[in-house]
Amino acid sequence: MQAEIERLFDERPQSYTDEHQQLFIAFKAELNAGLIRAAEPCPSERTGWRVNTWVKKGILLGLRMGSIVDMSIDAERQPFFDKHTVPVKRFSEASGVRIVPGGSSIRDGSFVGRGVICMPPMYINVGAYVGEGTMVDSHALVGSCAQVGKNCHISAASQIGGVIEPVGAMPVIVEDDVLVGGNCGIYEGTIVKRRAVLGTGTILNRSTPVYDLVRNTVHEATDEEPLVIPEEAVVVAGSRAVTRGPGKDWGISIYTPVIVKYRDSKTDTKIRLEDLLR
Repeated sequence: MQAEIERLFDERPQSYTDEHQQLFIAFKAELNAGLIRAAEPCPSERTGWRVNTWVKKGILLGLRMGSIVDMSIDAERQPFFDKHTVPVKRFSEASGVRIVPGGSSIRDGSFVGRGVICMPPMYINVGAYVGEGTMVDSHALVGSCAQVGKNCHISAASQIGGVIEPVGAMPVIVEDDVLVGGNCGIYEGTIVKRRAVLGTGTILNRSTPVYDLVRNTVHEATDEEPLVIPEEAVVVAGSRAVTRGPGKDWGISIYTPVIVKYRDSKTDTKIRLEDLLR
């Protein structure tokens, strides 16, 4: 499958045949089942993750070969039009996924594990992976190819950014047992390691360093490596003073995330996900 997708992606035909469509349907079934992923754990990599470039090519290929069709449930009251290759993902009771009524949408070609709770309105895009027992709260986004682990809480209005292009770029990754607080944003291939906690309003991206007050270090992305938030780090929104020029004279500070502690029993008690919700 990999060789066929890469060849079709790199050597674009004048038109797509039924055989090409069937290739994408088979590819999408693997995505839906979580058997292939845009990125996967890899102990030999420094970050612990490896990008599967061919999978991202396959997703883009499906969008490229798709034609716009009417997907409206009620075309007069609420019309929807999208590529026929990526409709809404189908679920059944046997899926074990709880989708609370109220306007959520999950695109086909994404993996959503058993026990996931989807609070309305939320959105999971094509190529995303959401592990078992995770809650995606109201107005939250899990973007294209984002990888979210087991037993996470993606709190209300948080954005897990999509990174589908360039195809070699690391998607956003949130490992197991992470709490992403309300109104957070994780972008540009950031990796949040297991059991980390992001306080309300924390923004993570390649451009903003993260100051670790506990370990007296600064975490930054490089040209070769993404920003990586360490395991069990508790990150909050902070600021640092401008120390030169007009900014200093005007008393201006610039936003920066700050690691204020690492998880302990007190943290665990505050953020424990209640079994009653499940």
